Amino acid sequence: MSDTAVHGQEQPNQEQAQEQAQEQPPREQAQEQTREQIRTRRRAAHRTATRALSRAGWHGTLRERLTRLMEAAPEVYDLDEPGDVYGNRVVAALEDRVAALLGTEAAAFFPTGTMAQQVALRCWAARTGDPTVALHALAHPELHERNAFSQVSGLRPVRVTSEPRLPTAAEVRDFEEPFGALMLELPLRDGGFVLPTWQELTETVEAARGRDAVVHFDGARLWETTEHFGRPLDEIAALADSVYVSFYKSLDGFSGAALAGPSTLVEEARTWRHRYGGMVFQQFPAALSALVGLERELPRLPEYVRHARVVAAALREGFAAAGLPWARVHPEEPHTHEFQVWLPYDPDVLAEAAVRQAEETGTLLFADAWVARGPDVAATEVTVRSAGLEWTADDVRTAVADFVARLNG
Repeated sequence: MSDTAVHGQEQPNQEQAQEQAQEQPPREQAQEQTREQIRTRRRAAHRTATRALSRAGWHGTLRERLTRLMEAAPEVYDLDEPGDVYGNRVVAALEDRVAALLGTEAAAFFPTGTMAQQVALRCWAARTGDPTVALHALAHPELHERNAFSQVSGLRPVRVTSEPRLPTAAEVRDFEEPFGALMLELPLRDGGFVLPTWQELTETVEAARGRDAVVHFDGARLWETTEHFGRPLDEIAALADSVYVSFYKSLDGFSGAALAGPSTLVEEARTWRHRYGGMVFQQFPAALSALVGLERELPRLPEYVRHARVVAAALREGFAAAGLPWARVHPEEPHTHEFQVWLPYDPDVLAEAAVRQAEETGTLLFADAWVARGPDVAATEVTVRSAGLEWTADDVRTAVADFVARLNG
C-alpha cells in the first residue's frame, strides 16, 4: 500500500508530493492537504499512544535508534574491531550469517532489495539466454519499482496471474510463452501477505523447473514464513535457485538486503552490484542493525505470527458484534504476522477515526494508512510485533467497539 511509510521506498518523496499537489484542481488539493494533516497526526500518534499492535523502530528519533543499536550491537559483533571498507569485516560477517541461515553457498549484502533483485535476475538472464521473468501482477517490482526491471536491467516481466494468491503449478506449467526465470514473492504483500501451502509451493517450483526455468524467491519477508510452512528457513530457501531477503521489514534493521545462492552467482552479483552503484564505502550501521535483528527479532517472529491469528480472530468478532454490514480480515487466519483489514467506508473517514481514537484514548488499533479499494471501501495493513503480544482478544474487541463507535458517531 503505497500511501504508507512503513515500507519507506514505496512512498513518494516530498518534491514529488508537491509537484502532484500543484497539478491538482483546488478540490483535490484541499483533500490532499487534509490527508497530509492526518498523516502528520498519525505519526504523532505512533509516538504518544500507550498501546499499539506494532512499534517499528523506524518511528523512533535518531537518538532513540542509535541508543538502541549501541545497547544491542555488542551482543552480535566486537565493536572494538575496525569498521568495514567496501563490504568487508562486519558486512562480510553478516553475509556469512545469512548464508548459514538460508543454507546457501554464499550471500552478498546490497543497499536495497530493488538493486538485489535486478542484479539476481539479470545474472540469471545471461545464463539462461532469456530475459523474460514470469511473476505475479501484484509483485513488488510491478507495483513499487517504476518499471526498473525493463527500464534499467533489460528484463521483460510477464504476469502469470493477477489473482490475490501465489501462482499455481497449473498456471506456471500452462503459461503461453517461454520464460527464463520465475519470481515468487513470499509472502505476497499486496495480495494480503499470503502464502501457498508447502505442497502448492513445491509443485509450482517443480512446474517451473519442468520448463527449464530458474526459480528466484523475492523473500523480503521470508523470515516470517517458517510458522506457516512448518519448515526451517534453509529448507524453504533450498527450493529456489536464489533468494533475496530484507533486513528492515521483518527484522527492524536500518536498511539493506542480501542476495543468497550459489557462490558463482553471488560473485557475479558482486560485480554487478558495483556497476549499479551499490559498492558503498561503509555500511556498518545497517550491517550491525541487521545482525541485531537476526539475533533478537528473528527468533520471535513465529510468536508474532501466532498472536496475529489471535488478533485477527478478535477483529472479526469485534466487527460482527459492532453490527457493521460487512468487514473482511484477509486472510482469515494470517499466514504471517501481517494481514489486511477491509471495511465499507471512505478511507478518509477510517483514517480520521483511527487517529482520533489514538489521540483521545492512547490506543492505536490501526496504525497504517487506509487505501481506497472501491467506492466507500478501504483497506489497511495490520502488523503484530512485540508490543502487540500484550493485547488479549478482549482488548482487541474492546478497541474495535470504540473504533466503530467513532465511525458511526
